[in-house]
Amino acid sequence: MDTLAAVNDLGKPWRYEEDGLTVTRTAVWSPPGCHPVGCGLKLYTKDNKLIRVEGDENHPVTQGRLCVRCISLKDYVYNKSRITYPMKRERQYRGQADKWERCTWDEAIDIIEKNYREITAKYGRESIILFAGTGREGGTLNPYGSMMLGTPNYTYTQSGYACYVPRLAGTAYMLGVTYPEIDYAGGLPGRYDDPEYQVPEVLVLWGKAPLESNGDGFFGHAVIDLMKRGTRLIVVDPRVNWLASRADVHLRLRSGTDAALGMAMLNVIISEDLYDHDFVKYWCYGFEELAERVKEMPVEKAAEITGIPADKIVEAARMYAAATPAALQWGLAIDQKANGMQAGQCIVALMAITGNVDVPGGQILADINFGLNEVGFGIEEGVGKELMDKMIGLDKYPVYCNTILNAHADMMLETCETGKPYPIKFGFYAGNNLMSCTSAEPKRWHDALVKTLDFCFTIDCFMTPSAEATCEVFLPLAAAAEEDGVSFTHYSGSPVTTNFMNQAFTTGEALSDIEACFKVGKRLNPHMFEEYQDYHDFIDHLRLSRKLRFEEAKKEVTIQRDVKYYKYETGDLRMDHSPGFNTPTGKVELYSTVFEQFGEDPLPYYEEPQYSPVNTPELLAQYPFVLTTGARTFAFFHSENRQVPYCRELNPDPLLEINPKTAKRLGIANGQWCEVWNQFGSAKLKAKVSEVVDEQTIHAQHGWWFPEEEGSEPNLYGTFRSNINNLVPNFHTGKLGFGAPFKCLLCNVRPLDENLDTDMNEIWEKFKREDQ
Repeated sequence: MDTLAAVNDLGKPWRYEEDGLTVTRTAVWSPPGCHPVGCGLKLYTKDNKLIRVEGDENHPVTQGRLCVRCISLKDYVYNKSRITYPMKRERQYRGQADKWERCTWDEAIDIIEKNYREITAKYGRESIILFAGTGREGGTLNPYGSMMLGTPNYTYTQSGYACYVPRLAGTAYMLGVTYPEIDYAGGLPGRYDDPEYQVPEVLVLWGKAPLESNGDGFFGHAVIDLMKRGTRLIVVDPRVNWLASRADVHLRLRSGTDAALGMAMLNVIISEDLYDHDFVKYWCYGFEELAERVKEMPVEKAAEITGIPADKIVEAARMYAAATPAALQWGLAIDQKANGMQAGQCIVALMAITGNVDVPGGQILADINFGLNEVGFGIEEGVGKELMDKMIGLDKYPVYCNTILNAHADMMLETCETGKPYPIKFGFYAGNNLMSCTSAEPKRWHDALVKTLDFCFTIDCFMTPSAEATCEVFLPLAAAAEEDGVSFTHYSGSPVTTNFMNQAFTTGEALSDIEACFKVGKRLNPHMFEEYQDYHDFIDHLRLSRKLRFEEAKKEVTIQRDVKYYKYETGDLRMDHSPGFNTPTGKVELYSTVFEQFGEDPLPYYEEPQYSPVNTPELLAQYPFVLTTGARTFAFFHSENRQVPYCRELNPDPLLEINPKTAKRLGIANGQWCEVWNQFGSAKLKAKVSEVVDEQTIHAQHGWWFPEEEGSEPNLYGTFRSNINNLVPNFHTGKLGFGAPFKCLLCNVRPLDENLDTDMNEIWEKFKREDQ
């Protein structure tokens, strides 16, 4: 079939000619930014060059709307600091930015293979660590970890993996599915006008910034769409953001106290008989036990803990319970505390006892026929049980390691520092910049990796501080517009869309995540790739389970996932296809038998953050403020886009939000550089004086480094100067190893000399001139 004539169900070809330009329609995993939303783009090219980017009005969900990260894609792709060919250097030149030299792909793979063979022969494949990141396509566990490298030590280096995973694991234990997304009609052909759909009367946004960060498969402007259709908001957030200012109820809690709020809301709904009796009777397990437990958190007690007036908690609970339907979207903030899984238990219980699970306009669930088990294959196929049993952290945190098949981040740091139980010698960054972004106490990670790794390589679009400090080989990564691939919303854990990335042009010698894995993997472990003719065949197996063929499916650009509701009644949620949920009891486990099996309390409970005004009052004289980190912005995605002028001009400096009264007391002016510090470390950020935070709270952006600065050691692009993770400790996780206090610590802050601001502005202006 002529590809230019192939037309999808919406009546628009996936590639066509317009005004002398070739237009390629695509739906990307990451533009860069967010993940894995599948935003619809139209890429206008001529002579293998990207001319402009527009939103694809044919995409059923994004409907032509794009954020700045997509709009500035051309500036990203053709940025002068982007690396588009392989590079190498000798180990003794690590940390020296001027020692890199260009090489071929074959030469780079020769170096990788030589070190792989030597190191694994001496130390075994368990000595390999894979540092996972976002990449341009998700799900690097199977292709990189098991197939290419054959290591059990796939590691996301965030303490307690405090990003998505605590929510995912807790949901799996209680509901038997991976993630209950809000129903914004993304998978329905008629969207909001589909006869099956019902607009939620109330939407709760709990620790979520959907307009700034469209993470994991949710399109943020769907909130605005729903508001236009009458949905009212309850926002749970310590900060006053744009949506909170428009909410009917804003629950402005003290950071880290979410579980107390959740228990109190449950107590109100149960004690006032506002719950869905039929759903609780037929589809919930442990309701009586939950009712008894939440009596321990009356609203007056929760008000004292959270700082929210008791009447506000009651108002929010009644409003949510009375809505038919209601939806609840919970964000990263739930994960970023040691008590996060228990907060998640409360939230799932709220969804369940109000009857909002798997209903139109409530929480949608993926059916058993298209869960994560359908994408890829078992990790043991590539690694083997003997090696899997050597996974770092498995002995101390078996629930964490077995649930997500990841080595435990905190235990991996300890292993790298001590060499016990065995040495880590070979490293690979899969689109990861841990020293600037994910790792708590990043200088500890830096020192440990520089010492322990005999060899390391990376695949990325830009040189990062992490690669500069530790790598001998740099492989160029394609941007999303330069690759073929597949993206599932919520990693296939939510029935919204399957999206296809269509390569529109190429830049230099950059390859996609999957093609690079295929190329390197065929050399390192050829037996794992022998059944694939090419990397498109590899994509078909890995991403589509060969139910679809990429070359045909890509013409659709986006496929909606045929949402079905009330699947617990039809048997579509269980492996045995009997009615119910895919849990040991077949019901929503408000009393979790899985938690009980793991030695954890089966019911939710509140635990004060490890460092807080309540738990450690003796520290308040030194550190009088509550620190919350990880502010989401429109300009950046984690540590990406800092070298893109358009994005950087929107947010040129690392910002620290501070209340006007606090700032006045400390002598801090708006726009002044400050130092924020605690017992773990310090960072320098610029003050944004605003009432969005209260007088007790300091809120800081994360992911900051300065690509315009000197890259060599010890500066490393200034990655440690403004890194708020300097103040976040490792080894402060929950009992099962999940969660960490990225959003609930103590700190102090003071003003700095303005000369620092002047110097950094001069450096940035010089960088912009050179880029242009």
